[in-house]
Amino acid sequence: MSSIISIQNLSKTFGSSFKALNDISLDIQRGEIFALLGPNGAGKTTLISIICGIANISQGRITVGGHDINSDYRAARSLIGLVPQELHTDAFETVWATVSFSRGLFGKPRNPAHIEKVLKDLSLWDKKDNKIITLSGGMKRRVMIAKALSHEPQILFLDEPTAGVDVELRKGMWEVVRSLQASGVTIILTTHYIEEAEEMADRIGVINKGEIILVEDKATLMEKLGRKRLKLHLQGKIDAIPPQLAPYKLELSDGGCELTYDYDTKGERTGITSLLSDLRNAGIRFSDLDTMQSSLEDIFVSLVRTSAAEHTR
Repeated sequence: MSSIISIQNLSKTFGSSFKALNDISLDIQRGEIFALLGPNGAGKTTLISIICGIANISQGRITVGGHDINSDYRAARSLIGLVPQELHTDAFETVWATVSFSRGLFGKPRNPAHIEKVLKDLSLWDKKDNKIITLSGGMKRRVMIAKALSHEPQILFLDEPTAGVDVELRKGMWEVVRSLQASGVTIILTTHYIEEAEEMADRIGVINKGEIILVEDKATLMEKLGRKRLKLHLQGKIDAIPPQLAPYKLELSDGGCELTYDYDTKGERTGITSLLSDLRNAGIRFSDLDTMQSSLEDIFVSLVRTSAAEHTR
């Protein structure tokens, strides 16, 4: 798969000292859904703003579809559609007018058939004559996507696409994004909702304090860094974990009726066999057990904590 965006040694400094981005190198593959995860202030929006030409590079180079974003800005920007986090659009224009106007901003000739298709794909066709001010928050978000797609871009940036959108509408947005990918559009999204990345992304990048700390296929990431959790349902309540079981770092819950043990799926030994033996020796009996794979959220929190700890050393 070829790269459609190539970022090399990108840094961004605001003022004389604040480094928002530090030596980032990253390739986005054509046709993928790439999720960029990171806490508030990590640099997600700054990175998108630079790729889209809204902010200037302090150091490094970016190409979009082979076009340098500095020396060949118009060609690079024409390949990009951007849906910003904030909902900015003319409240008193109709849906049709505002989407058509966005197409004209890129110097594209009128194409009512394309605008119609975009609005239908986003379930906005029956709202085409409505003024933006009359729409719900979820519908306004869809209008922003329609505006970004009006000039037929190859790349779509979605900055927090479902912020403030209820769960049902969020799932509808996921369907829209998948259909866009199926039509050949490369999608880069930033999100606070871990389940959004877990549900949709092909690859995941984690950014913290202006640095990319990991880029990995989602499945590989969860396999490599995922831990499993063994949950033991006890036959009787216990008040405390016996001292001889301390090495297992067990967690007591459910009013003393449940023990939880986390183990590394990639370790040579999981420790489960010895744990069960030591539980028996301690006189603790269980009625049932089950295992769960850690979620992407667990992995993300662990990565950010590790990164933060390294920065404070």
